[in-house]
Amino acid sequence: MPVADHAFYGVVWAGTVLTERVDRALIKAHDLPVSWFEVMLWLASSPDPVPASVLGNSTMLSRSQVSRVVDALRSRGLVTRTPSAHDAHSVEVSLTPEGRRLFEEADATRRSCLAPVFTDLLDQEDLEALSTVWRKLKATKDG
Repeated sequence: MPVADHAFYGVVWAGTVLTERVDRALIKAHDLPVSWFEVMLWLASSPDPVPASVLGNSTMLSRSQVSRVVDALRSRGLVTRTPSAHDAHSVEVSLTPEGRRLFEEADATRRSCLAPVFTDLLDQEDLEALSTVWRKLKATKDG
């Protein structure tokens, strides 16, 4: 198999297998699908409320999926949506204290779930190389 094909299918395989593993663990422990966790991860990474449009551009979800996830998180009291102070036509999303608490618990679950099959197997150089590849691939997300 040509190296480009092997690399491509390796990325697809890893993404699928690891995502399914994390999804099962998060649902079992926290009733939190991985798509919800991904939105919470981006929110937890920002000290300020995040415009909904930024979530749509940052996550692997479509804008309509982000909207549905934010609505679901809001119904569980995990996020708030507020009108943007900078743009009257947009909203900003932030974690509630309960959302931040659940995120921290879920993040610990995610890390422990991934450790034996990902982070414990890879050294710092591997992780940095994967991060570089991810940034390059993500840069062409809409291209």
